[in-house]
Amino acid sequence: QVQLVESGGGLVQAGGSLRLSCVASGIRFSISDLGWYRQAPGKQREGVAEIYSGGATVYEDSVKGRFTISRDNAKNTVYLQMNSLKPEDTAVYFCNMQGFWYGESYAYWGQGTQVTVSS
Repeated sequence: QVQLVESGGGLVQAGGSLRLSCVASGIRFSISDLGWYRQAPGKQREGVAEIYSGGATVYEDSVKGRFTISRDNAKNTVYLQMNSLKPEDTAVYFCNMQGFWYGESYAYWGQGTQVTVSS
C-alpha cells in the first residue's frame, strides 16, 4: 500500500519561506511523476508544481520564480521550497504521485498540510 505523508506547513508572514516535504512509502517512487497541489477555502484544487520521473519540472504561473520543486529518489521524498510567500498562497497543500505500472495508471494523494501566510 502506497502512502504519502506531507510535513512542513505552518504560519508564516508575507515574504517568508517554508519548505514542504512529502515522504512516500511503498515502491514505484523513482518511476513516478510527483506533484504539489493546493486548495484554498471555497476554491478548487489546483496544480502548483510537478516534477517528472526524468527530472523535468513545470510550475503554475503564479509561483514561477518563487517556488522550487525537487525530489530525492533515495529518500522517497519530494520537496516544495516556497519563497516570497504571499497571502494568496494560503491553502492546504497536497502531494501527488502518479504513473503507470504494468499498463495500469495509478495516483496517490497525501492528507495535506496547511500553509497560512499572514499579511
